[in-house]
Amino acid sequence: NSLTWSAQVFINVYTKIRELISHANQLEVAFVLFGYLFMHAVFINLFVSMRKLGSRLSLAASVLLSSSCAFILALYTAHLLGLPVDVVLLSEAIPFLLITVGFEKPYTLAKAVLVESELNEDSERPSSPLAEQPTRPGSPVLQGVEKAWSPIMRDYLFEISLLTAGAFSGVQGLREFSILAVFILAFDALLLFTFYAAVLALKAELIRVRKVRATTATKGAGKLLRTESEVELAHRNSPANYRAITLQALSDSTVDSRPAANSTATRVKLFVIIGFLAVHIFDMGSTFREPITGRSVPDSGSGQFPLVQGALPDHLPTVLADLFVYLKPALDILAPMKLTFHPVHEFYTQTPHPNSAFSDAAITAATRTGAVPESLGMESALSGWMVALVASLVANLYFIVTRIQRTLASNNDSSMTLVGQQIPEESDSEKLNDPTAPLRSVEECLVLVKDGPASAATVTNEEIVNLVRQGKVAAYALEKLLGDFTRAVQIRRSIISRDSLTKTLEASLLPYRHYDYSRVMGQCCENVIGYTPLPLGVAGPMSIDGELLHIPMATTEGCLIASTSRGCKAITAGGGATTVITRDGMTRGPVVQFPNITEAHLCQKWLESPEGFAEVKAHFDSTSRFARLQRLKVAIAGRMLFIRFATVTGDAMGMNMISKGTEKALALISERCPLMQIISISGNYCTDKKPAAINWIEGRGKSVVAEAVIPGTTVEKVLKTTVAALVELNVSKNLVGSAMAGSVGGFNAHAANILTAIYLATGQDPAQNVESSNCITLMAAINGGQDLHISVTMPCIEVGTIGGGTQLGPQAACLDMLGVRGAHPITPGANAQRLARIIAAGVMAGELSLCSALAAGHLVKSHMEHNRA
Repeated sequence: NSLTWSAQVFINVYTKIRELISHANQLEVAFVLFGYLFMHAVFINLFVSMRKLGSRLSLAASVLLSSSCAFILALYTAHLLGLPVDVVLLSEAIPFLLITVGFEKPYTLAKAVLVESELNEDSERPSSPLAEQPTRPGSPVLQGVEKAWSPIMRDYLFEISLLTAGAFSGVQGLREFSILAVFILAFDALLLFTFYAAVLALKAELIRVRKVRATTATKGAGKLLRTESEVELAHRNSPANYRAITLQALSDSTVDSRPAANSTATRVKLFVIIGFLAVHIFDMGSTFREPITGRSVPDSGSGQFPLVQGALPDHLPTVLADLFVYLKPALDILAPMKLTFHPVHEFYTQTPHPNSAFSDAAITAATRTGAVPESLGMESALSGWMVALVASLVANLYFIVTRIQRTLASNNDSSMTLVGQQIPEESDSEKLNDPTAPLRSVEECLVLVKDGPASAATVTNEEIVNLVRQGKVAAYALEKLLGDFTRAVQIRRSIISRDSLTKTLEASLLPYRHYDYSRVMGQCCENVIGYTPLPLGVAGPMSIDGELLHIPMATTEGCLIASTSRGCKAITAGGGATTVITRDGMTRGPVVQFPNITEAHLCQKWLESPEGFAEVKAHFDSTSRFARLQRLKVAIAGRMLFIRFATVTGDAMGMNMISKGTEKALALISERCPLMQIISISGNYCTDKKPAAINWIEGRGKSVVAEAVIPGTTVEKVLKTTVAALVELNVSKNLVGSAMAGSVGGFNAHAANILTAIYLATGQDPAQNVESSNCITLMAAINGGQDLHISVTMPCIEVGTIGGGTQLGPQAACLDMLGVRGAHPITPGANAQRLARIIAAGVMAGELSLCSALAAGHLVKSHMEHNRA
């Protein structure tokens, strides 16, 4: 029966493999084993690559099925043509063929088809739901095949042509395998554009149907998702998620005008095939030689076969085993043999002895069927397989390194580019950076530099460094003198490095290239020597006021984003966060002084009167289209008067705007009170970048309150604790504990952590986290103690969406992600208020997760596991 037959086949295969291994040395077995290991690595890489395209299993399985069919068809074709196929040879050579050829062609075709599918959907998406029309699945496949078939077929033809040369080499074994490989590639190309293309069409249609269903479900819902499972399902099936999965992997697509990413790999692998053929054409190995069979025992006169002393013991067991094996089928009388051992002579290493046991006649007489020549042939195969394997490993290693370098360069080039933004071209300052070139005189170089950027471009970097060190040119003015920001930064690095103690800056890992310094100079930073990249992650998604968002966070603290994401998950499962803006007003508090307290008191009364406030407001508001004075708070201390101006500032954070208005208002007050002396436009009554009770009580910037209700089941499943434990911990830690410490605005677990990370990601002033992090976290058990109510109150969130660091490329990209970049086109200040709401909701998620970890006792364990180098 079939079971017995299968068992017998398995036993035979096992016996044959064991016999082959016993006849080979350890190096040969190791090479074949490494070949199979790398072949499986190619399979794993195929699944990983297809997973980047949004397919967990189907595309990779289709590729393997297509390749297997091509292999079977090639074997059948070889059988019809009478081409002998050695199973042992095939099992040894197929892994190296797979490693060399790989699966780049199906991956390239899949990328092209899915990109066209994505582009078609974006271009054909109707403006109104009533006009929706299904996208034809055949169109993206045809367009993708049309754009990708040329490089794919070129690679196939090159590989087939090289293998065809091997087929005409005349080397036994290599000829048969090359013909079989040609058939495999030919059938693989045929199935790629027929069977595999059909699979891609189904995949494109499946993605489109999922997007349509997700869009329909989103439009028809009309309410917030209430359960954790619904939120996860909606996110997984959302169009944005599929678009992100697809476009993330297709950033180096071959369907545009840019060259294909795997062109280098293709060329390298062609050289590997050439080298593989050369190994055997020039007789560097003998693995593919057919064993010698059917030869009779030669008639030696004496019947003696001299052997080299020391060589026979290694092969005598094989000789004797083969003699007994071939005596089984039929009785055959062999001529008697007399084995004579001779000492090793010097001439053996130069010319084989005519009667040596290693001659074909002697070995044939010993085995009659060629078993020994086959095993001995494996010895000489070592050099051939070694060259082929090493060449394949070097080629793949070169490909991996090149791909990593290209990806990093592409990320650096594109990381600072937004839609509609151009990075200024950088001059080739390397040609001006020759330390060995002779320096011209200081006077001549100074004339060229002061003549303008065009003349300064002819001055070398070393000459400019010399000018700065001679005190002829200011280091901070290099950008203005040279007109080339990147070159100015490079020269400044050289100056600072040579004047420093360690002299390491010039060749350090601090990056400075591929950055748009035009958005930095005169606004964000001076004496620039580069930029410091920060890791950027996202927490979420989180439902905030009915909108599902990912929150960008830049941080170097491990577990912070993961913890915040857990809080986002729990809050969203309960229906999401709700936020309100209770007050909006940036403040500035100048200090003025009078000759006596009477004059100070009279000025205070006038400022607090409706007439005085109206007059001051009119002068203040005249300085800006957006700045509008809301209120004044005046405090007297002896002869000094502290005046706190509170102003709405639109979508800007507003410190410069309010300072300008305050200066104009103080000029008016000086006219009304001639004895007044202005001490400082900032008298620490604002209060800016310092902890102060007035900020906590009166507020500064945006005052936001956020709340959420988390079901008890979610608290237990997601947060791994209970409602009662959370409420008790919040009272003991955030309320009583902070009061015992005499805290002002610090009634929270770690609000500053989340707020500062979002500030860094979105280009806010990180120093303002001092007052912006003022927060009180409250928790209560509701619905009979079953559910948790959590809220955070943050009266001092100071943010803006225009000006300052928000104009830098990466920070502007994060604001784009949240949909709040720039000024709001209709309602001034709406974008900044929306950003403040998002920050408060994010802080609430971080508070919830950390308190849960503390209540469950998981904090130390998680940091020890995930936050250690």
